[in-house]
Amino acid sequence: MSAQFDYFVILAAMRTGSNLLEANLNALDGVTCHGEAFNPHFAGSLKSDHLLGLSLEDRDADPVRMLKAIKSAPGDINGFRYFEDHDPRILKPMLNDPRCAKIILTRNPLDSYLSLKIAQKTQQWLLKNVKRRVDAQVDFDADEFSDYLNQLQDHQLMVQRHLQKTGQTGFFIHYDDLTELEVINGLAVWLGVEGRLTRLDDTLKPQNPAPALSKVTNPDEMKQALCDQDRFGLHRSTSFEPQRGAAVPLYVAAARSPLMYLPIRGGIEPVIVQWLADLDGCQTDKLITDRNRKQVRSWKQGHPGHRQFTVLRHPLARAHTAFCSHILNTGPGSYKMVRNYLRNRLKLPIPGQVRDNNYSAEQHREAFSGFLDFLRLNLNGQTPVRVDGTWCSQSRTLEGIASFTMPDLILREEDLMTALPDLARSMGHSNPPQPGSCAPDEPYALDQIYDKNLEALAVDAYQRDYEAFGFSDWR
Repeated sequence: MSAQFDYFVILAAMRTGSNLLEANLNALDGVTCHGEAFNPHFAGSLKSDHLLGLSLEDRDADPVRMLKAIKSAPGDINGFRYFEDHDPRILKPMLNDPRCAKIILTRNPLDSYLSLKIAQKTQQWLLKNVKRRVDAQVDFDADEFSDYLNQLQDHQLMVQRHLQKTGQTGFFIHYDDLTELEVINGLAVWLGVEGRLTRLDDTLKPQNPAPALSKVTNPDEMKQALCDQDRFGLHRSTSFEPQRGAAVPLYVAAARSPLMYLPIRGGIEPVIVQWLADLDGCQTDKLITDRNRKQVRSWKQGHPGHRQFTVLRHPLARAHTAFCSHILNTGPGSYKMVRNYLRNRLKLPIPGQVRDNNYSAEQHREAFSGFLDFLRLNLNGQTPVRVDGTWCSQSRTLEGIASFTMPDLILREEDLMTALPDLARSMGHSNPPQPGSCAPDEPYALDQIYDKNLEALAVDAYQRDYEAFGFSDWR
């Protein structure tokens, strides 16, 4: 038995060479791969309905039982192949288990896509006698390939991130490596078994060894479609902004109506809180807030038909409110340490105390421009200052909310006058109140200093939000 691992899994996709890898692993003394043990349609191998003494019904009723059977099977180490469409109930226990050796098999996704299309057309999934090879060409479908590629990459990224977060590592092996004896023996070393191969299995033959262009009926169309694939991430913006958790104690539920507000901090919160209170004819202190996860779940269970909503603000307006409320302001709510950093290190033209005669609109525009520059650096992890919830990306906040509960309605500040009453009417209120407006920013409103330069700075700072939510110019 391996000292490090109790069992192994080959994490792969169809047509990546997993059958060949399994054949070579099974040729190692003491190693057994039990095929697609968790394929929904069979157990281990095609048309088999039993594996290690368990029937399909036994496995489907309790997949962990099959996992235990594989772990305890005779030999040094046992394992199986797992594809994305196999039983999802076994994925998390397997990925979480450091005693499970993760062998991650990949292949050029275009080759695996075309191989899958050809196999589906010819119904030839394995080849042992080249005389029986069925030749075929297939149509390349650009949209289908794009969907295939996105799904494949999302799954691979999920596996990679899970291993990173749990402090594990896998053995990465590519389709082209399967013909390298030294690589297969290196895998044996990593698994902790003593057996080694002197030759590779040659019973399985490559089915489609020709170049990709010769496998399709429309090679020119395929070449053009692949030109549109952004292989090097030219349009991807890498984010170093920290992930955010779900700020559950900030959630606000109405006193009687089955409505819960999931705030994205940034100045709109008092408007929504007051509207919820007006809706049920009560004071804001009667609203339900400052609850933990268990209490929020209990509220949801006790309010069937409930609705959860949140509200987006334009990034420029939200940043301006944060600047006025927490940086210019020196009273309650002021971030004095951040203010000092901006004044002393970044030289923002902010007076020690803002008065009527010592801070003009032109100074305010300059100072706010500097703050937007700071936000760009701050959100990219380039400053020693924390990323505060009042100016973090709204997309990050939504990701944090979604880690606990999903809002079923995302509103925008400019739509609240109609959207909130419509929401209330859908919950049975015949004459709902109108929401108010955000308190004006002081000492200057955004429309007093707005120009295209400020908009461009906001786009640079909040590129992810502009892209995710389609924000246009503030004015």
